[in-house]
Amino acid sequence: MGAVRPWHIIVLVVVLILLFGAKRLPDAARSLGRSLRIIKAETKGLADDDVDAKAEAQSGRQPLSGTIDDNKPSARPTVDPIDHVRER
Repeated sequence: MGAVRPWHIIVLVVVLILLFGAKRLPDAARSLGRSLRIIKAETKGLADDDVDAKAEAQSGRQPLSGTIDDNKPSARPTVDPIDHVRER
């Protein structure tokens, strides 16, 4: 029941050609390949991040928290909108 026979593949190809057309089928296959490459790269990146996090946990280092320290001045100075009106 689970075996793929040659006529299954032929029927699948015919259905795809009817759905997409012969001109759009190569573009669809190309975009599918790009999407699969992106997914593969992202999953590999997630796995590498997981391994790095486990290594940091075993070494005893504290991971970066990603929060902004409130005591540091902001990178962009605050500007009062009224000052712009007064200058004109």
